Amino acid sequence: MGARRWTVAELPDQHGRTAVVTGGNTGVGFETARALADRGAHVLLACRDPERGERAAGQLTGDVSVVRLDLASLASVHAAAEQLKAAVPRLDLLINNAGVMNVPYQRTPDGFESTFATNHLGHFALTGLLLDRLLAADGSRVVTVSSIAHRRGKADFTDRTTESYRAGSAYEESKLANLLFTYELDRRLADAGPRALAAHPGIVGTRLWRTSTGFERLMVSDRLRALNFWYAQDSAHGALPTLRAATDPDARGGEYYGPGRWFEATGAPVRVESTAVSHDETAQRRLWELSERLTGVRYPLPVHR
Repeated sequence: MGARRWTVAELPDQHGRTAVVTGGNTGVGFETARALADRGAHVLLACRDPERGERAAGQLTGDVSVVRLDLASLASVHAAAEQLKAAVPRLDLLINNAGVMNVPYQRTPDGFESTFATNHLGHFALTGLLLDRLLAADGSRVVTVSSIAHRRGKADFTDRTTESYRAGSAYEESKLANLLFTYELDRRLADAGPRALAAHPGIVGTRLWRTSTGFERLMVSDRLRALNFWYAQDSAHGALPTLRAATDPDARGGEYYGPGRWFEATGAPVRVESTAVSHDETAQRRLWELSERLTGVRYPLPVHR
């Protein structure tokens, strides 16, 4: 399977399908939305800034609309979910793409550390709130975007203080949480119909790096593509693992896709492996129960072991 070079040209026809892409106004999310819209999907960009979302939608062809979504606010997540449910009777694809990286310590309106809230808790809540729309569609999928940074993450989701907070560690743990969530969700969905998969884009110079140092931003930028081609790629290529996980008929629930070259930094999308801790079912269940408690969102699904 990994030997086949999968490109955007292999993306199946999406007419009649509906997709929600969080953070779909920029970077990898924008390119994911573009490809799906180009193939005929009704795409909803779920964005924190509606004005940027509308500008992005104006650059896309086909049936594209915008919904305001601030993943750091549970009130916003609930409002977005209600708007989405009013707009569509079923949902074929939910792409949990949005995220933040290297942000200073701060609390959300709900009192959560912002990186964990944005990258994991918001998506956990949104997925649960849209579950009935996913259940209404045949062959629906939830694809959550993780990162190679998950390899340094520890399954320690204790609440951070100013003194214990490290921006890099917070990001790594949130990306590990994306995988723990995906694997637990797919197991719980076993007999329900939808499948859960994960993907990562490799190293891509998007706005995610805007809080990093100037040197770091330069090293992954398109301006240095002649030099950094072997360890960084553009957003269009970074979107391919997500698109393959979302649409490849051969993809299966619980799989994880990323670039296939050195260190999974660049290359065509293939099935990749995540760390042993990401497959720890005890850690998966513990994170799930914590997420239910913090968000108040419970999925009406049986637990499969």
